[in-house]
Amino acid sequence: MLKKIKEDEFENEVLKNTKPVIVDFFATWCGPCQMLMPVLKEIAEERQDIDIIEIDVDESRNLAYQYEIEAVPTMIIFRNGTAIDRIGGFYPKAELEEVLKRYI
Repeated sequence: MLKKIKEDEFENEVLKNTKPVIVDFFATWCGPCQMLMPVLKEIAEERQDIDIIEIDVDESRNLAYQYEIEAVPTMIIFRNGTAIDRIGGFYPKAELEEVLKRYI
């Protein structure tokens, strides 16, 4: 599942989620973010064992600050409500899937 959320949905959609979650912190003005979105959408459609959440850093500044997002795109992988890793920048689908194999 791929879903764009706001700050007030973060706890339920990410921290209380029983599946591993990839949180993509992005900005609409960011070129690499725009390139990453179709990759994440494709992965989300193919996999039922993870959820992918998109958070616009300009709309959710508190979350971006809380998770120390200094550049976009930044993806944080959560398991059982805990951030277990972060990945920065654009990844082609095959490379991103290799990274995910370590955690999911």
